[in-house]
Amino acid sequence: MDWGFLRDEPYFLYRLISDQDRAVLGVGCIRQLDEPVFNDHGAVEDWCFGALRYEWKDALEPALGRSKEQVSEPHCRWFIPRFVVEWKGEEVSMHVLHEDSVVAREWASGFFRHGAKVPVGPEFEWVEQFDRGGYLGEVAVLMQHIRRGDIYEVNYCIPRRARSNTFDPFGAFARLLERSAAPYAGFFRWNDAFAVCASPERFMAFEKDRILGQPMKGTRPRSLDRQVDERLRRELAADEKERSENVMALDVMRHDFSKVAAPGSVLVRDLCAVVSLPKVHQMVSTVSASLRSGLTPYDALAAAFPMASMTGAPKVRAMQLIEAAEKGPRGLFSGSLGFFAPDGTGDWNVVIRSLLFDAATGGASIHTGSAITAMCDPEMEWEECQLKARSVIDAIGHA
Repeated sequence: MDWGFLRDEPYFLYRLISDQDRAVLGVGCIRQLDEPVFNDHGAVEDWCFGALRYEWKDALEPALGRSKEQVSEPHCRWFIPRFVVEWKGEEVSMHVLHEDSVVAREWASGFFRHGAKVPVGPEFEWVEQFDRGGYLGEVAVLMQHIRRGDIYEVNYCIPRRARSNTFDPFGAFARLLERSAAPYAGFFRWNDAFAVCASPERFMAFEKDRILGQPMKGTRPRSLDRQVDERLRRELAADEKERSENVMALDVMRHDFSKVAAPGSVLVRDLCAVVSLPKVHQMVSTVSASLRSGLTPYDALAAAFPMASMTGAPKVRAMQLIEAAEKGPRGLFSGSLGFFAPDGTGDWNVVIRSLLFDAATGGASIHTGSAITAMCDPEMEWEECQLKARSVIDAIGHA
């Protein structure tokens, strides 16, 4: 595949779903939607792709009011693409309108040619918006709220920013996809706005009336030494603090699912499982449910957004404290990229381990965060933020 072939496409969204050996790419935009439309069988009539900003929370939860965001970007981009490329194992198919079939064949011959070797781009000069002292000061305030019982857990995130007029998001995504092996990677463009996403975390998956969520909390670095690496994996699996973070995020998602689930159908399938990725070990839990009659996957997505792993518990109060501590919008970071397909399936990731880029200004950002709890060590949380940022910077070749 030649990702650079997409340079002339102003709108596209690619999503990898590695545990299903599947990927989809929506190219072009034949229609924008206010929200996806489902038929009586709980499926969309045509492929519907979406990019959901974290600030969608303001429309979903009246208690939050309006965030400090000063830009005019909509909370969500819903669109029906012109072409859809779908990979299932070794098979690749294209979904196109009959009148576009000739154009689609020509397009495919260009996209599926062998991609040129991608040179390493110029380095960014990354600048953290919070230094260590500022970060620790905000964490201290959040921990006061925890000690008072306002919240149990909050996901606090910090940005780093850079500027470049020569950054190539297409080359960066090709390198990131090759080096990170991110199971839920995404690549999104809407005019000048890009998201280059190496997400290790699924938000929600859908198959007809079944919904699945996989909150991820708990991180350890990988080691080239096999014995050390195994020790780090076991250490994460047994860490009481990491397990408590994971369970709290899981409980919030179970509560969110209960709003839309058939009675008695919410089920925890995996609790605090450790998944090993190329750069880090991650702790993941899995919860599933059946949709209540009369509701759609969109209802479930809205009920659980923003994801429990990127907010806290209790969720609304945690989001209010995030607003005060972070002092600016997250945008697509800790939002979601995904799709609904006519066969009743859908998959939505968590936009983390990602670089967001504005080609009009040359501005780029990487946000990273971690869960703050009563048991956390703020210095270790700071180091976790650095580790996560380095995993992205290293993968795109800007180390």
